[in-house]
Amino acid sequence: MTKIGFVVGSLRKDSSNLKIAKNMMKDAPTSIETALVDISDLPIYNEDLDEGDNVPASWERLRNEVAGFDGFVFVSPEYNRSIPAVLKNALDVASRPYGHNMWDGKPALIITSTPGAMGGSLANHTIRQSLVFLNMPVVQQPEMYIGNTATLFDDNGIINNRGTSDYLQSGLTALVEKINAND
Repeated sequence: MTKIGFVVGSLRKDSSNLKIAKNMMKDAPTSIETALVDISDLPIYNEDLDEGDNVPASWERLRNEVAGFDGFVFVSPEYNRSIPAVLKNALDVASRPYGHNMWDGKPALIITSTPGAMGGSLANHTIRQSLVFLNMPVVQQPEMYIGNTATLFDDNGIINNRGTSDYLQSGLTALVEKINAND
């Protein structure tokens, strides 16, 4: 069974990015095991803490979780034309210490969303830059920018547009194909 981790770059409990991730997980084929990867409790990366007995337990937890997945879906907002610090920190924590990059070789799908029309295109490409350096094969098509999220969900947090749901699932399908081709 293919195991895919969903990393959400927003910590808000009512985040549209979290809703997108949960909708995708709910609609995923039964041949895929999905799980949210918690990045909310990670101290900011500091190499001094990555020595001896100083390593934060949350860093070890994240690194072990990342090692157990076949691929990842990154779902993130755009903050100030870039990515949220919590997401960049998670990428840094699981790629360190030098030589122990837990992301290495694991395929990824990037989805960015915003209340505005642009759908976080700059954040999408910023995440892509980091993933390329981390040696993560990134799904090239479809590019996934989701705009106008204020109108995307019903009162229960379910995506109310079948076209958007199908589009998101096409991204997940492309990720699974990349994972299978990577084996």
